[in-house]
Amino acid sequence: MTFKTIMMLLVLVLLGACYTPPKLETSEVRPGNYILDPAHTSVIWSVKHAGLSNYSARFDTISGQLSFDPKNPERSFVDIRIDPQSVNTGDAEFDQEIANKKAYFGGDTFGEISFISTKIIITGEHSGHIIGDLTFRGQRQSITLETVFNGAGRSFGHKGKTLGFSATTKFNRSAFGLTHLINFGIGDEISLTIEAEFNEA
Repeated sequence: MTFKTIMMLLVLVLLGACYTPPKLETSEVRPGNYILDPAHTSVIWSVKHAGLSNYSARFDTISGQLSFDPKNPERSFVDIRIDPQSVNTGDAEFDQEIANKKAYFGGDTFGEISFISTKIIITGEHSGHIIGDLTFRGQRQSITLETVFNGAGRSFGHKGKTLGFSATTKFNRSAFGLTHLINFGIGDEISLTIEAEFNEA
């Protein structure tokens, strides 16, 4: 057995020692604060583009925290912050335009997008609606995230538990004053797909 093979096996053993498959039961999860893991979180939005496709992009700078109550999940609380200037469309020049122009995100004026939960409704054994205030372009509207709890386990490089969630929602951008090009083939309805991991603080 070569030295390289031995080292690879050692790495695999060490990684295995700090990973456990997630469990959907929350009885072993400690209540308290969990910090969003930005490296394993994505917020992807899409909008109809000239009726031809769903134009999609993401945000690269996201932070937040979750106060989790495993016995009474409806009493949990989440606070998420997004930098609008971190928008990533795959076109760096357009990223600057969409991030900063007032006709789009107006990031120079409105430096943060936030979502703060106001109510949680349990809809299934591992699902729920997270209702909260979305603040975008300086305007606040209530939206509902259809959320699935993916489980709690040990992720790579973290001593405590990691909680995983998936969520989706839709809202009209015009509700936030973003009406640019609505009458020229760019849709009003925005679809959000969210994947999030929170590490025990």
